[in-house]
Amino acid sequence: MLKVSEHTRAEYGIAAATATAMLHYGFVLLAIAGGDEEVGNAQLDWLIKHQRRFGAPDEVIDQYLDFDHRSADIVSLVRDIATDVPTWAAAPHLIYHAIQMCTVDGTYDIGVQRKVTRAARRLGVTDDIILTIQTLIDMEKAAAKMRRALFGVDTL
Repeated sequence: MLKVSEHTRAEYGIAAATATAMLHYGFVLLAIAGGDEEVGNAQLDWLIKHQRRFGAPDEVIDQYLDFDHRSADIVSLVRDIATDVPTWAAAPHLIYHAIQMCTVDGTYDIGVQRKVTRAARRLGVTDDIILTIQTLIDMEKAAAKMRRALFGVDTL
């Protein structure tokens, strides 16, 4: 097990994960975001930043660049995602992060929503949890926008 960042401990309640878990987590996100298409530069940048903030080492992150996401079996990849918390479930976290990654360009069109929903169902995430995750992300974006406006970061 590799220690993760303080951010990860605070946000997700885990202190360590295997290198394989970090690698496969990124692979699943690439497979969901890319589907049958290329993964966009903004999405790849989001993944790299996210995984660095998580605490993934460079040798893990470097492997994302050469990964063939089109042939990925996300169900098999998820089986190898292990952390130091036995009750931690990868699937809902992956869908949460997949939506964030897929919306990095500011859009979440119906085609992308369907792609994420198909992946979520394959991973055993139910429709009510998918909707809750989508709503949570919307609320987080709204709260961030309010904070930025309140403190003058963004102006009209």
